[in-house]
Amino acid sequence: MPTQAPAGAAVAEAVAAASVEAYPRIVATLIRVTGDWALAEDCAQESLTVALERWPADGVPTNPGGWLMTVARNRAIDVLRRATVERRKLHDLALLTPDDASPEPQVGRDVVDDRLRLIFTCCHPALAIEARVALTLRTVCGVPTADIARLLLVSESTMTRRLTRARTRIAQAGIPYRVPSGPALTERLPGVLAVLYLLFTRGYVTDGEPAFADEAVRLARLLDRLMPEQSEVAALLALVLCQHSRRDARRDAAGTLLTLQRQDRGRWDRAAIAEGLAALDRVRHDGPYAWQARIAACHATAASADDTDWPTIARDYDALADLRPSPVIALNRAVAHGYAYGPAAGLALLDAARAGGGLDGYPLAVAVEADLVARQGDRLRAAGLFREAAAAVDSTAERRALLDRADELAR
Repeated sequence: MPTQAPAGAAVAEAVAAASVEAYPRIVATLIRVTGDWALAEDCAQESLTVALERWPADGVPTNPGGWLMTVARNRAIDVLRRATVERRKLHDLALLTPDDASPEPQVGRDVVDDRLRLIFTCCHPALAIEARVALTLRTVCGVPTADIARLLLVSESTMTRRLTRARTRIAQAGIPYRVPSGPALTERLPGVLAVLYLLFTRGYVTDGEPAFADEAVRLARLLDRLMPEQSEVAALLALVLCQHSRRDARRDAAGTLLTLQRQDRGRWDRAAIAEGLAALDRVRHDGPYAWQARIAACHATAASADDTDWPTIARDYDALADLRPSPVIALNRAVAHGYAYGPAAGLALLDAARAGGGLDGYPLAVAVEADLVARQGDRLRAAGLFREAAAAVDSTAERRALLDRADELAR
């Protein structure tokens, strides 16, 4: 039975809470049955609108997700009847009635598979990376188009067109709505994980939108729940949780950006760290996210900056650089070796990383050199390098932090 009719604000909160899990589940299921992305999203959205209209008077249902699924299903049936589509789709929709008497949503294997299918379809390599990110946020996470446009720094009309083109591309290219298996899964899964990690990094960077990081963590948890046998999925979850645990400690009370060494570790989210370490315990293979997760866990479990196990981090970066070479990984490897074996070792690796030109114009490479030079004792040269790095960064917070470091060394 529904609960007693609540106030408007409480209804809005109840609808928002139900939509977190129900919206992507409804969309995924309706896409499977109808094959129509726009219809699935419209019906899912309409179910939320109807809830806002009815729940103030009728009360919040015992099974809000089931109630929303019923409304969305009925709306889809009405639309398809008017369109005189084949009877098979109407029959399949009629079988989607959830048990509203149950206190919990009835989640069968089809529903779980639907959500996996949706993630893999949104992250298909035939789509541009920006389209994958936007489609994942809209369809899997239920983020409104206007919010996605703001996060990606485009107009709402532009984002609407991008989403429409992405859905059209899926239809025209005949992209299958399924989770690949065997070698195809091995081939496709890294692309899915890359989209999730891109979402996370866009929210975790200094001037990033926190909603990106929050959604990436939620999606990583979902994917890990749906694919518990996949080691790199658990590794990605461990990585984002260990990194995300520091978000509240990255700035001081005045809003100044703090380096890892200067953060108050008492402000780190210990629950997130514990969850991340538990996920890491399930990792059985040495993939790129596994090595990054181990590095993040070393930082997360160090009682202080001085207690950081830099030799282990340096060895992990050695393995990661062999597995997934890139200029940024080479730069981070130089930092790790600089702290593990002294600044001269770090500078030697930094010179090697710069040799290929991949770090040209990258201000953080200059900042790393400044830190290593400062630790060698050349404070004035280091101050000049920090100012050089500050002049090249786009982030106001990063610029201020680099200039503060330069001023400290110049005193």
